[in-house]
Order: sequence, then C-alpha cells, then structure tokens
Amino acid sequence: MYLQTISTSSAQTSRIFKIGRDELKRKSLNTLLKNMGIYNGLIGLGLFYALFFSSASIEIVRMIFVYIILVATYGSFTSSKKIILTQGGLSILGLLSTFL
Repeated sequence: MYLQTISTSSAQTSRIFKIGRDELKRKSLNTLLKNMGIYNGLIGLGLFYALFFSSASIEIVRMIFVYIILVATYGSFTSSKKIILTQGGLSILGLLSTFL
C-alpha cells in the first residue's frame, strides 16, 4: 500500500510493477496507483474489522472475499487472464477455508 499511495514514482515501485519511472510520474498513472492503494488498504481494514471486532465475522469475510474474486474475474476479462490467480487466488483459497 505504501508504494501505491505514497512512493508512487520510486525505483522500488518501478521494479515491482515493471513500469518505467518516467511513466510512473504521469499524473493519470499516479492517480491510478493511489486509487489501487486505497482499495487494497480498505480491503485490509475491512478484513481486520471482521476478524477482530465484528460479531458476524465469517459473513463479512466471505463477502469481502467474494468481492475480491469478482473484481479479479472482471480484471481477467478486461486486462490479463492471470489476474484471476494473482489477485483472486488467495481470496479463493480464503473463501474455501471459511467453509472447512
């Protein structure tokens, strides 16, 4: 989240996302990365709340996992097929584990 919201044009961000530093300095891409960072942070905050403070934690966690899987499915159709595994893989496993 730090790389996406604060250090958007750093060498480390460039290396991890495989995007040139000049490209990362573009306002549109910079805004996109910040939005992605906030999305990831809020998902994490929702999971944290569900696990430690909610009385309906399993239902909330399942809903968040389904949300992530749906977003990953959309990304696999619109961007890259591997997104379903890279973005949604852990959520798929997490969702399945809630039924065990």
